[in-house]
Amino acid sequence: MAIQGLFSVLVFQLLLVLFVFTRANAQCLKLGFYEKTCPSAEAIVKQTTAQYIYRAPSLAAPLLRMHFHDCFIRGCDGSVLLNSTKNNQAERDAIPNLSLRGFQVIDAAKSALEKKCPGVVSCADILALVARDAVSMINGPFWQVPTGRRDGRVSIGSETFTDLPSPFANITQLKSAFSSKGLSVKDLVVLSGGHTIGTAHCFGFANRLYNFTGKGDTDPTMDPNYIAALKKKCKPGDVSTIVEMDPGSFKKFDTEYYTLVNKRRGLFQSDAALLADSETKAYVRLQATSGYSFFKDFAVSMVKMGQIGVLTGKSGEIRKQCAFIN
Repeated sequence: MAIQGLFSVLVFQLLLVLFVFTRANAQCLKLGFYEKTCPSAEAIVKQTTAQYIYRAPSLAAPLLRMHFHDCFIRGCDGSVLLNSTKNNQAERDAIPNLSLRGFQVIDAAKSALEKKCPGVVSCADILALVARDAVSMINGPFWQVPTGRRDGRVSIGSETFTDLPSPFANITQLKSAFSSKGLSVKDLVVLSGGHTIGTAHCFGFANRLYNFTGKGDTDPTMDPNYIAALKKKCKPGDVSTIVEMDPGSFKKFDTEYYTLVNKRRGLFQSDAALLADSETKAYVRLQATSGYSFFKDFAVSMVKMGQIGVLTGKSGEIRKQCAFIN
């Protein structure tokens, strides 16, 4: 018992050290980090992002998702941007990330910044800024992005299966995944609201339509009329068709997502799961009826998410190209 108790104390102390280290790194981020070293950095990122978003507004959703997927694996270190090598499959080539798009936006911003301020602005910061600017440009919320992140040198595809919240997750699994990154239950339901924009492949929710418990049945928590509509678009085994996550409003950042979830029309199991917890359910219903505070809450949660496991100071590096380590 004494040994077991000592082990528990050591584990607790280790977790505490990791937590303090992470918080300390996050506190090294600051607004206007490049004010002296590259004063036009944020303007260059915004201008580059605008060139793409105004031509293809639908890119905002995958760029937001890319930032989320980056932060949940190894922290917000730009590891999702790295290419695979002969001996390693990187995050971007793992199954959960195959639908990510918009890497060309990050690369274009990096190229422009390298011409202006070589070796100064990290890819991790560029991704955080691009995600913010892209959402803002489709009339979504705007938030201040503290910068000073540095780029990681490691990207392991298999970590996407263990660290990314799954679209098949229940509320217990979702709360655990977010808590492990220092995010609250409120952050979970607020950031889920990012599903107000974008599309999804049929295979991400097909089990809810055709084989929910392995007996050829449908998910009883989903509106039967919505199931019927989805079955017309997604046939069994369909791996290529995409559908709107927020039908009729998938290019517009608004609170319609919560209206759909409240009507049992959330596309993923992870969306439906928000009705299985009293706190998340209350927030869904608040936004579905009034739309009050969502933009403000989303901005707060995005700043918080953008500080997960960041590398600062002399950690990591400033990549010359976002797809390759130096």
